[in-house]
Amino acid sequence: MLIALAMGFASGLPLLLTLSTLQAWMKESGVDLKTLGFYTALVGLPYSFKFIWAPLFDRYALPFGRRRGWLLLIQLLLTAAVFSISLFSPRSQLTLVALSSLAITFFSASQDVLIDAYRREALSEEELGLGSGMYVTGYRVAMLVASGGALILADQFGFAATYQFMAGCMLIGILTTLLAPEPTVTGGVPRNFREAVVAPFTEYFQRHGALITLVFIFLYKVGDMIAGHITTPFYLDLGFTKTEIGTIVKFWGFWATIAGGTVGGIFILRFGTARCLVWFGVLQMLSTAGFVALAQVGHHQATLAAVVAFENFTAGMGTSAFVGFMGALTNKRFTATQYALLSSLMALPRVTVTAAAGAIQQSLGWSSFFIFCTFIALPGIWMATRARTWLDAAAEPQKQLGRV
Repeated sequence: MLIALAMGFASGLPLLLTLSTLQAWMKESGVDLKTLGFYTALVGLPYSFKFIWAPLFDRYALPFGRRRGWLLLIQLLLTAAVFSISLFSPRSQLTLVALSSLAITFFSASQDVLIDAYRREALSEEELGLGSGMYVTGYRVAMLVASGGALILADQFGFAATYQFMAGCMLIGILTTLLAPEPTVTGGVPRNFREAVVAPFTEYFQRHGALITLVFIFLYKVGDMIAGHITTPFYLDLGFTKTEIGTIVKFWGFWATIAGGTVGGIFILRFGTARCLVWFGVLQMLSTAGFVALAQVGHHQATLAAVVAFENFTAGMGTSAFVGFMGALTNKRFTATQYALLSSLMALPRVTVTAAAGAIQQSLGWSSFFIFCTFIALPGIWMATRARTWLDAAAEPQKQLGRV
C-alpha cells in the first residue's frame, strides 16, 4: 500500500508543473493569454497518445526488471527534464521552455503507463481497490504540492528555484522504484508484435458501440477541461495574489476533491456507475456556471472559496465515476494497453480543444467564456444515458471466457 501511495505521488507531481504552475510563470513573464493557452495545451499531447508506445513496455524488459527497469530509466529522465525547465526564461526563451515542458509530459505519460501496469500486476484482486485508493491519494497530494505549494514557493523564491525543488521531489519516485519488488506476471507476457499491439485494439473495436464510446469519453469532461485550463490567469485578472490562489484554490480545492471522490464512490456503490455518470455530469456542468458568478463578483475570497469548493467537489464525484467506467470497459487480458487508450482519449481535450481556450476567452470575455463552457458539456451528459449499454457490451467477452 505504501508503494502504491508513493507511486501515486510520483505520477501526480509532473502534471500541473506543465499546466497551472507553468501558466502562472508565463503570465508573470508577460506571455499573452492566447500564446499561453496554445503552448500549455500542445505540450500535453503525450498524455493523449501514450497508448502508441505503451505496448513497448509490455513487450520488452530491461536488466533491472520488466517494470522497475523501465520505471527507473523514465524517472531519471523525467527528473532531469523538470530541472532543465528552471534554466530558461519564458520571457526570452519560450521555445526552450516549451521543449522542456514537452519532455516532462512525454516522460510523465510514460511513467503513468508503467505505474498503472505495476499496480495491476503487483496487487491481488482483493488488494486492487485499496491500492488504487492509495494511489489516488498520493496523486492528489502531489498535485497539491505542484500547484498550491509551488505557487507559494514561487512567491518567496521565484519560479526557477521552485522547479529545482520539484525536481528534488521526484527522488521519492526513484527511491520507491529502487526499493519496490518486481511484480510476478502469472499470465505470461506478449511474445510477438500481434499479441502486444494488435490484439488489445482488435478485441476492443469488435464490441458493439466501440466507436461511440470513445466519442463519449472525449466529450464527457470537455466543458470542465476547457474552463479549468485557464482558471489561473482568470484568478490573477480578478486581482487574487499567487498566495491567495495557492491557499484558497489549491488547498481548499484539494480537500473538496477528496470529499467529492469519497461521496461519489458511496453513490456509485448504491446506484451504479451508469446512473452516476449522468447525475455527476449535470453537477459538473452547474459547477462551471459558478465561475460566471465569480466573474461578476470579482475579488472576493469567500465567493472564490465557495465556487472552488463546489467545482472541485463535483469534479471529484465525476472523476470517480469516469475512472470506474473506463476500468470496467477494459478486458482483463489487455488492461494496460486498453486503459492507456481510454485514458489517452480522456486527456485529449486538454491538449487539443483547450488550445483554443485563450483565443475563445479573448473573443467572449470571462463571463461569456464560462457560459460557453457550461453548455458545451451537454452532449457528453446526453451520451452518458447510454453508458449501461456500453458496459454490458464490455462485460460480454468476460462472461464468455468464464463459461469456457
